[in-house]
Amino acid sequence: MQPALLFTAAAASYTANCALGAGVATGVVRTGRAHWVHHALYISTVVLSAGAASSLLWSRNRAGLALLPAAVPLALIPYLGSHGARHPIVALSAAPFFAASLITAWRTRGTA
Repeated sequence: MQPALLFTAAAASYTANCALGAGVATGVVRTGRAHWVHHALYISTVVLSAGAASSLLWSRNRAGLALLPAAVPLALIPYLGSHGARHPIVALSAAPFFAASLITAWRTRGTA
């Protein structure tokens, strides 16, 4: 498995989750009884991020180092509640780490 593909999948899942959350928060998207989709995307993001970060153990690609700090906001999200400003602020604080890891993974994809 190419690490760059895992980082791409993790970043795509994170982006989709943020987009859905923003859409619901602004009222552009109504999930109704399907609010579980946001939770499923969160779980997908966590699992894919863990898989991507694990590339530190089985690959020479060091993009996982750039993604590791994103574990903190991802771990805090379930405990913040969905109402108020804390949830989106903490969720978006992971964005720079996803971006940096994605860029690093694709720049170093030949060394995997």
